[in-house]
Amino acid sequence: MAEKINYPANESEPSYIKLHRSGELRKRAEELLKSLKECRLCPRDCGADRVSGEFGVCRAPFDVYISSFHPHFGEEPPLVGSNGSGTIFFTHCSLRCVFCINYEISHLGEGYKVSYEELARAMLILQKQKGCHNINVVTPTHYMPHILMALDIAVSKGLSVPVVYNTCGYEKIEFLKYLDGVVDIYLPDFKYFSSEMAKKYSAGASDYPEITKKAFLEMHRQVGVLKTSQRGIALRGLMVRHLVMPNNVSGSIEFLRWMSKNLPPDTYINIMSQYMPVYKAKDFPEIARRINRKEYSEVVDEAKRLGFTNLEIQGM
Repeated sequence: MAEKINYPANESEPSYIKLHRSGELRKRAEELLKSLKECRLCPRDCGADRVSGEFGVCRAPFDVYISSFHPHFGEEPPLVGSNGSGTIFFTHCSLRCVFCINYEISHLGEGYKVSYEELARAMLILQKQKGCHNINVVTPTHYMPHILMALDIAVSKGLSVPVVYNTCGYEKIEFLKYLDGVVDIYLPDFKYFSSEMAKKYSAGASDYPEITKKAFLEMHRQVGVLKTSQRGIALRGLMVRHLVMPNNVSGSIEFLRWMSKNLPPDTYINIMSQYMPVYKAKDFPEIARRINRKEYSEVVDEAKRLGFTNLEIQGM
């Protein structure tokens, strides 16, 4: 069984339950579904008519597709706990990085179609049968309306664990506001500090750094710094991921300095060392190798120098 969650005195349950009871959760889902007639859910602003079968940059159809759902024990420790993070992997992606480790899912769209009811059932299986500590929606942006619709159904049948929004960080403020009170834990990446790098490795997304900075601030406004249960299980808050890449492609030092000026020093940051030159990375010599110990250590040392107090550091 998952740990019984003891919320702060002013919060007896995830706020999405209140939104369900008031009808607001379903209302938001329906509004978002209507927007798919001219889809602008992500910063690509492609305007594809997904309702009529058009595909935008992300290549996602109107119906929702997932590749799998299961307890995940490779996520951050506050998400994993003893029973795992209840991950649901969605197909397709708006960022389309050339080095994506899950390219079969994000680029090639390998997966299967599910209805709202089936997606809700997956959430309930993860909570009730698997005992997962949260529902972790991975690469969710382009399926935001479907997730809210399924969540509304699942809440009516007993869903009550925190919702984790696991994203590349490339999010529009106007749509993040639909998630205010829905998402308990934001888990965004920050991939590049340079517009040039973002354009080169993520299908022309030169606006990635500026848009993602704004998204981080909005996420923090909504959920604040990470709060955990007595056993260290994540309840609410912002958990930042940053993947260190070879030859400073990710601009790690600059990113950490920006973080230190704009977010609290106890913001949870996972400095990731597991970059691998997969998919099309071999076509770019500067990212066609793993990072070395020196590259990683320099980033960790800077994070400590800047005074961050809630770091997850990985061995190499």
